[in-house]
Amino acid sequence: MPIRSLLERLAAGEILVSDGAMGTNLQERGLTLGTAPEVWLFENPAEVIRLHRDFIAAGSQILLTDTFGGTGLRLIHADLKESAAQVNRRAVALAREAAGNADVLVAGSMGPTGQLLEPLGELAPGAAVDSYAEQARALAEAGADLLVIETQFDLGEATSAIKGARATTTLPIVCSFSFDMGHRTMMGLAPAKVAKAVSELGVDVIGVNCGRSLSENLDNLKEIHAAASLPLWMKPNAGLPHMGEGHRAVYDVTPAQMGEQAAQWVAAGARIIGGCCGSTPEHVREIARATALIGQV
Repeated sequence: MPIRSLLERLAAGEILVSDGAMGTNLQERGLTLGTAPEVWLFENPAEVIRLHRDFIAAGSQILLTDTFGGTGLRLIHADLKESAAQVNRRAVALAREAAGNADVLVAGSMGPTGQLLEPLGELAPGAAVDSYAEQARALAEAGADLLVIETQFDLGEATSAIKGARATTTLPIVCSFSFDMGHRTMMGLAPAKVAKAVSELGVDVIGVNCGRSLSENLDNLKEIHAAASLPLWMKPNAGLPHMGEGHRAVYDVTPAQMGEQAAQWVAAGARIIGGCCGSTPEHVREIARATALIGQV
């Protein structure tokens, strides 16, 4: 187990490097488009472990588990609904195996359920809370060091996720929103609004992940920083994808370009930085190199 917790490391003033993308990297390594990444926890665990280790070798100090779609509500589409707890426990175990004796924190990834809450959809808030609670409990019991409620776009769902996690564990919670409309989430939420709302729910870190461009996400990070006094998380996409040969998603932001931006994220208040969709171990390596240089200043 790591000597120091996330909150201890943040309190000591560290700038931490997270990992890159799970789904797009597994697709590059053979995961079939349309197949839930969680399936590989059982069908190809060696590749999940290899990806974790590649991120560690690149400089990651935080590994997100392969559980972005790990709520029972979302696992329905992968025929794994009845195995939700097992899925999450398995993912933590593989991340721990990959980390070995390295001083690396394992973060339980908790993404959207894939359903809209009432009244826009059919999902009752209580059912969402229960599903997130089940996931959080399994991640915590398996030994996760923190929970990352990520790629959120609706305050109702983010609130359900936070309530579910808080009902079952005392682990530190990161809550990160995706502003995939540029400077608004899909539901039209501005960064300042989500920052204020989520801060009041007792999370430990708030931030930005996914999104459209590095410049827009930097704007969003700055707005969150002005509205909230919490440590900030920054994990943007490597740009928006376009289709390459063989219907392969291609992301145009290079590792060097992402590394060049990392200092601006830290200057804007980010304490944990990494990459989302399209971000490879090479992207993380450049981010880690930039972070090391910041520490020398």
